[in-house]
Amino acid sequence: MRFVSRILTGAAIATAVAVGAPVAASAATTGAATTGTSWGAYHSSDHKAQASGQVDVAKKSYKTWHWETFYKKVQVCWKDKHGNEHCVWKKKPYKKKVWTWKHDFFFTVDSTLTNHKWWGKKKYVCAWETFKVINHDGSAYLKSFKNCGKGDADYSFSGKNAKHIYVDVSRGSYNGPKGFHSGWKAVYHA
Repeated sequence: MRFVSRILTGAAIATAVAVGAPVAASAATTGAATTGTSWGAYHSSDHKAQASGQVDVAKKSYKTWHWETFYKKVQVCWKDKHGNEHCVWKKKPYKKKVWTWKHDFFFTVDSTLTNHKWWGKKKYVCAWETFKVINHDGSAYLKSFKNCGKGDADYSFSGKNAKHIYVDVSRGSYNGPKGFHSGWKAVYHA
């Protein structure tokens, strides 16, 4: 009887370890909360180009560590030349590994760019949309798309940790936007 109970106890412990191991492994990274927001429709100033779409933002958290310096009081004792013992308290530095949570915000911008006038002067046959992404650290970059055909064109781009995203809808040639700018319109704000 004692032998059977040991086997059952061992099986129960093995099952608990097998179930608990994946839970412990996933504790370092947590799931993402996703939000989706529609933007637009924004038009060029001559209303012959139009852009609209959606922004999806997912928050992903993870644990990272760094060394941090702490201080503790220790008693330092010594004997002088007469054999008398002297003690003082001193602060002694020591380093300790500290875990902190960090968060990244991954975004995807989907857009539909419509060209309402794809014929005529070559200078203004394309619809353009230019996105300006401003990151949390203050850096910025631009992303441009064009539609020189009839109807709609769908575009998408991704990144992480954007503080602001703006779009400028305009008209232009095959090489770049030339005029009729809408000005910077808000797409996303953190």
